[in-house]
Amino acid sequence: MAEAKPKVLVKEKIADSGVELLRADFDVELGLEMTDDDLDDRIGEFDGIVIRSATKLTADLIARGSRLKVIGRAGTGVDNVDVNAATKRGIVVVNAPESNSVAAAEHTLALALALCRNVPQAHSSLVGGDWARSRFAGNELYGKTLGVIGFGRIGQLVAHRAQAFAMEVVAFDKFVAAERFRELGVERAETTEHLYANADLVTIHLPKTPDTVNWIDAEAIAKMKDGVRIVNCARGELVDLEALQAGLDSGKVAGAALDVFPEEPLTDHPLFGRDNVVVTPHLGAATAEAQDRAGTITADQVRRALTGGVVTNAVNIAAVRPEEMEALAPFVPLCEKLGRLAQGLGNGSIDRISAEFRGRIAEHDTRLLGIAVLVGILSGHTEEQVNLVNAPALAEERGIELTELKDTVSDEFTELVMVRIESGGEAVEVAGTAVGPRNLPHLVRVWGESFYMPFADHLVVFRYKDQPGMIGRIGTIFGQHGVNIASAAVGAEESGDQAVLALTTDAPVPEGVLEEIMRLEGFHTGRAVDL
Repeated sequence: MAEAKPKVLVKEKIADSGVELLRADFDVELGLEMTDDDLDDRIGEFDGIVIRSATKLTADLIARGSRLKVIGRAGTGVDNVDVNAATKRGIVVVNAPESNSVAAAEHTLALALALCRNVPQAHSSLVGGDWARSRFAGNELYGKTLGVIGFGRIGQLVAHRAQAFAMEVVAFDKFVAAERFRELGVERAETTEHLYANADLVTIHLPKTPDTVNWIDAEAIAKMKDGVRIVNCARGELVDLEALQAGLDSGKVAGAALDVFPEEPLTDHPLFGRDNVVVTPHLGAATAEAQDRAGTITADQVRRALTGGVVTNAVNIAAVRPEEMEALAPFVPLCEKLGRLAQGLGNGSIDRISAEFRGRIAEHDTRLLGIAVLVGILSGHTEEQVNLVNAPALAEERGIELTELKDTVSDEFTELVMVRIESGGEAVEVAGTAVGPRNLPHLVRVWGESFYMPFADHLVVFRYKDQPGMIGRIGTIFGQHGVNIASAAVGAEESGDQAVLALTTDAPVPEGVLEEIMRLEGFHTGRAVDL
């Protein structure tokens, strides 16, 4: 009796080519009309499921999928999938991160053109019977300066297309190497202030993180040129709509074009109906080509996951050889933490990255660990969620190169990992090791000083003049603000001039607390990094 084929549910519509690709290997059911209750009852029948954005795969629903091995999200984001719940159950989550990049870039330019040339307003006027040529005179893109905030895949595509209109392009992204800007003929803005001061048109292409919410707010708008125009086709939360409205009311902002909103669907807002605002209902990825591409890519990823192939778009589980994973997996969390810490302690921009592996781990192919360092450095700073599969490609797009060094000799520890980030003539170096049968990550060096302490979710590092009472001052201010110190370690120079204090805390340390400490005499640097 032939073994039954794996069963795949295509819950939402994808390209016919994607469905046919799945049918070549699997028993495929189209569940386009399936209700939420039906899905609750039947999800346990399937080895794989393909969805778009409408289906919510919660932890409870995933728990019912006792046979699930792969979840395919036909699109870029995976906000509607509980990735942590899937990971805990060993379910691979795959998506199609590149499927809508061209569509999003083209829609950005479409909105910019519509905004500058008053296309929607003129269309509505003419259809209404009014021939108002003089009323809708617009502005050219030619010779203007485009400011691109976020210079990842989509930002670079937008810049390339804007150059075809003979626009000057200036972009801000600390996670893209200077060489990449030069290759694309784009000016690299060292600060957003420089971009705001020069851009006639500003477009934003950042991921949504706690740091990027309301990136364009009243303060940012105040720094922009008078008469600036703003386009957002990325995430609705990136632009403070109240601040934008105030900028439009005052005339500081000449116009805005929005495809995304903080809450969707949104059909009624004070910005809607203004002559100098163009809005569309989240159409950035809504092209026939992008939708087909997303479905086909996702179907191929699902097929690979169920047949033992190499999965290239895994969101949560990397496709690596089992023998290498067994030896190196315990060091992956350490490398990610060191990458995130090095990035957090630096000035934000990146020119070069090096990772050095010493001791027994140097006997293995350490590329996996180098990738883990990139994951830590890039996480939260790209359009896509970074993982062990896509980190090299995301780094390459940004012109970031990682140099790996290996030495089987380690004088201090059985295994040692060092990460170094260089930028603008400055460098940050951190080092760590894994300890005990559970290989718990420990920090052993920061800013050239050595100590020994376990990593935690929240880490604070100070450099200060090595004199009595300094640690007590920090503890006093932390206590006044309700910040609880979990552990602490000090590394001091032999000369006794400078010292480094590393602290772990139970919760994130507010920036205001750090600023208060840094105002004290003798404190030189203070950084809080959430790992």
